[in-house]
Amino acid sequence: MSRPDFNLLLTLDVLLAEGNVARAAKRLRLSPSAMSRALARLRKTTGDQLLVRAGRGLVPTPRALELREKVSELVQDVEAALRPAEKPDLATLERSFTLRAGEGFVENFGPTLLNHVAAAAPGIRLGFVPKIDRDSSALRDGTVDLETGVLGSGMGPELRMQALFRDRFIGVVRAGHALCATPITPSSFAAGRHVGLSRHGVPHGPVDEALAALGLRRNVVTTVGGFSTAVALARASDLIASVPERHTGNLRDGMYSFDLPFPAPEITVSLFWHPRLHGDPAHRWLRGVMLDVCAFSR
Repeated sequence: MSRPDFNLLLTLDVLLAEGNVARAAKRLRLSPSAMSRALARLRKTTGDQLLVRAGRGLVPTPRALELREKVSELVQDVEAALRPAEKPDLATLERSFTLRAGEGFVENFGPTLLNHVAAAAPGIRLGFVPKIDRDSSALRDGTVDLETGVLGSGMGPELRMQALFRDRFIGVVRAGHALCATPITPSSFAAGRHVGLSRHGVPHGPVDEALAALGLRRNVVTTVGGFSTAVALARASDLIASVPERHTGNLRDGMYSFDLPFPAPEITVSLFWHPRLHGDPAHRWLRGVMLDVCAFSR
């Protein structure tokens, strides 16, 4: 079965609205002969004359009258579908989004993000899921709409990304810790009892690399899987946690934070999403909100 020529819908819509081949041709910027040929094709396709001569003009057949409103609605629907997406009405928008992020990001930025979304778009619901690896399959299959983190080898090359903020590692201990009262040197820092961060049980990161360049190694006595857990352990013990400064801002309240006594590389925390959602108006709005929230928290 051959596929119908959907361009004929627009032609039929104009012909039925004008009831005149010459005027329809002018409206569609066609020659009268080209419009006559299009009418002939429409008659063949529908099996009906559609417009028949009555004196010097044309009048619609019963079939044409039956089709007129339906064809007009179809043309309007097609035009709406092909039109650039409009800015969403945030006050009435009903939508759910899933954000995958590390626990430090959710605890530090989550409350402000939720407040911003609730104020502007109360019908949007945000769900947070933990980030346990850098596999981007959840973005591909649509179970996750947005993801935050540091660009790594596990991220798919087709993903879109936007840098949210730069961060640097600092040290943090409980109030009253021995390090609070003495100058901190690379040696005294490394010799302390540390909580390491690792999702696989083997701590190694930018802090360890910076120490290794000085011929030093941290005394890591335990490892955890997230920054907030590392801060919580340091708060309740004599352990030293090395964590990103901005990523853990609210989590370190009441604790003693200090610059590392050696240069450590910075990291860039970015927002990732799949290309199929790049042009979605609501998704684009939410990305902008996240960027504003992270920029405001600087």
